[in-house]
Amino acid sequence: MTKPRERKSVSEWNGESIQAGESRDVKLAVSESYSSMTVKIPIHIRRAVEEGPVVFVTAALHGDEINGTGAIRELVQDTDFHLLRGSVIFVPVLNLLAFDRHSRYLPDRRDLNRSFPGSANGSLASRMARIIFEEIVSRCDYGIDLHTASVRRTNYPNVRGDMTNPEVQRIAKAFGSEIIMNGKGPAGAFRREACHSGCPTIIMEGGEVWKVEPGIVESAVRGVRNVLRDLKMLEGEPESPDYQVVVNKSTWVRAERGGFLKFHVKPGDIIEKDQPIATNSTLLGRERSMLYSPFDAVVIGMTTLPAISPGEPICNLGMLPKGTKPSQVRRFRSEEDGLEGQVVEELSTNLIVVEPNEETHNQEQSGNVDPKIFRK
Repeated sequence: MTKPRERKSVSEWNGESIQAGESRDVKLAVSESYSSMTVKIPIHIRRAVEEGPVVFVTAALHGDEINGTGAIRELVQDTDFHLLRGSVIFVPVLNLLAFDRHSRYLPDRRDLNRSFPGSANGSLASRMARIIFEEIVSRCDYGIDLHTASVRRTNYPNVRGDMTNPEVQRIAKAFGSEIIMNGKGPAGAFRREACHSGCPTIIMEGGEVWKVEPGIVESAVRGVRNVLRDLKMLEGEPESPDYQVVVNKSTWVRAERGGFLKFHVKPGDIIEKDQPIATNSTLLGRERSMLYSPFDAVVIGMTTLPAISPGEPICNLGMLPKGTKPSQVRRFRSEEDGLEGQVVEELSTNLIVVEPNEETHNQEQSGNVDPKIFRK
C-alpha cells in the first residue's frame, strides 16, 4: 500500500527560488566529513515554462558505479536538451562519501541502498538516506536511478522495476531496454521505498564499476530521454527496440569446484537450456567440469574474474518467458542491428569467450564420460 506523502516544491532550494523556465545548479548538504567539513552533493535543476511531471535522475548511489554519472553529465551538458513541460532533477553522484573513496559503501561500511527511507537519529547511512528522501524523492512524480554491476562483475543493460505498479510498468517499458527485470527490490532499497512513498521509480543496471563505458552511457542517455518523451516532457517519440522481454525469474549459476574458467557466453547472449556457459579447468588447463544453462535464458550478468572457488557466482541468467524461443529473440536483435548488438560486442571485450571443447561436450551428451566430472 502506498503511503501518502507531503510534496515539496521543485521551485524552492536552500531558500532560493528557481522559476519556471530556469536551470540552476544547487548543492544539498547530506552529512559531514571526519574533518567537520559539510558534505554537499551537486544537483542540476532544469524546469520548463509549462508545469508537468517532476522526475529525478540519479547515479552513484553506490559510489563506485559511475556509468550513470557519465550519462547524467552528458544530459546536463547537452545544449539540445529542451524540456517542453515539467522539471528534471539531475544528481550525478548521490553517495559522495563513497564516491570520493572509490567505494561501493559509506565509511561506516553500510550500504546506502539498503537504508531508505532513513531516519534522523540512525546511522550515517540512515541519516543520509532520510535527507535524500526528503529533499529529492519528496519533490518528484517519477524516478530513474542508474547503476552498474558490483565489483568484478559486468551487467548487460537492463531495467528493473515492480511491474505490478502500472506507472512503474509504463516508464520501465518506455525506457527502451530489451530486458526488464520484474521485482520490487530488496528491503530498504531506494527504488522500493520511493515507489512505496508514491514516486514510481525504476533502475537501470549496466556495465562495470569504476568505468564510464560508451555503450552503457548511450543506453542510459537514450533510456532517460525515452522516459521523458513518454511523459511528454521532451519532443519526439521514444526509441524502442523491436522486442522487450520481461524476466520474472533469474538465478546465478555458481561454481561447484575451484579452478580457472573458459567462458562460452558473454553478457547479453540469448542462450538455450543445456547450452555450455563455462568450462572449469586447472591452472595447467586440464578440464575439471563444464557448467550449463538450466533453462532458456538471457545472460544478464557475469563475473569478469576467471579464477573461482566453489560457490562463487559465475553467470546471472534471466529465464525467458514461456513460449519465447531463444532463436526468435536472437533473430530480432540481428535484424535490428542497433545499439543492443553494439553493447554485446563491447562488453565481450572484457572477457575471453571461446567455443566449448566439442569432444568433451559430445562425450558427455552421449554418456561416454561420467557427468559428475564434467557437469555442474
